Amino acid sequence: MPARDIYHSHVRNALEKSGWQVTADPYLLKAGTISMYIDLGAERLLAADNGQEKIAVEVKCFLQASDLAEFHVALGQFMNYKLALQQQEPDRVLYLAVPKETYDSFFILPFIQDVLQQYQVKLIVFKPDDEVIAQWIN
Repeated sequence: MPARDIYHSHVRNALEKSGWQVTADPYLLKAGTISMYIDLGAERLLAADNGQEKIAVEVKCFLQASDLAEFHVALGQFMNYKLALQQQEPDRVLYLAVPKETYDSFFILPFIQDVLQQYQVKLIVFKPDDEVIAQWIN
């Protein structure tokens, strides 16, 4: 079982406050003989068509000295998880959860925005202290 990021429970609580049911903690993903673990799997009912919306969420803290180095690791994980998820459960949408402070100082930079757009990275921006989701970015 992989180590959890320090904001893992904060994001889980924020999702639950927003009406999501966490169904996997962690979410096991298999790509052939390789096992991977995305931090959270969650679902919620869609009232309009009686369907379900499913997401997987990888939580990142960005507490190291270099946001860029952490971003490189997070992006690599995201890309691997996204491909494996498309093969295993294509209707589940992958998100990268990042603290609002990091989003406001690093993720808004033009080059980082270009990378996010190029690789179609969806974000959940959360406030750790309040355990709430500040923004969903598709």
